[in-house]
Amino acid sequence: MKNIEQVAVVIQARLNSERTPKKMIAPFAGSNLVEICLEKLLKSKVIPKNSIYLSVHEQELINIGIQKGINVYNRSIESIEDKGITVKKIYEWYNKIPYKYFVMVNACCPLMPTETIDDFFITFINTKSEGLFGVVEKRTYYWDQEGHMVNKWPPGKLLDTKLVDPLYEAAHCLYAGSMKNIEKNIHMGTFSEKNDPELYIIKNEIEVFDIDWPWQFKFAEFLYKGIKNDLLH
Repeated sequence: MKNIEQVAVVIQARLNSERTPKKMIAPFAGSNLVEICLEKLLKSKVIPKNSIYLSVHEQELINIGIQKGINVYNRSIESIEDKGITVKKIYEWYNKIPYKYFVMVNACCPLMPTETIDDFFITFINTKSEGLFGVVEKRTYYWDQEGHMVNKWPPGKLLDTKLVDPLYEAAHCLYAGSMKNIEKNIHMGTFSEKNDPELYIIKNEIEVFDIDWPWQFKFAEFLYKGIKNDLLH
């Protein structure tokens, strides 16, 4: 079990997205993605406010963090560039903020409620593992590049998804790990052994809807407006 005071909660953002330019501060349901994510964290009943960090470079994003009254880590210009990026470079705060562990929340998933973030945080606190990664369960059919079926399939059965063994898909919304592993250029784990990192199964797949493209931005905004009150509880 980890000490809650040893875990920083980090939102990392930048404005040089190519697929949806400046999506982090673009108008979204009367707010923007960064503000919405910060408001959820500030509503948390388990995450200490002083452990929340907004890791950003551009002044527009820095101003949001200041306005919300949370810690702002000023990222270098190198950390927001895509060329030659490494784990240590993109998460350069690993040896500059006084914490042993981190939980990262992706602000591009506005449909994720505070409740899920809190549960992920507490799960990481209680696990012995140094890494935890949000995933969603998939019960469908998968094949590799050679045309071989990835799932274990019961012989002589119809293509019924209830019978197939589940696989797990990266949710790209919640991440946790240790600062000392980032020093080794390891984010959450090696991904080469079982439970390295451990998997955290997010039951409601709509929560992990991740915005990359403009159509996803519009669709997520439409959904968010319909369930806004539930997301902040």
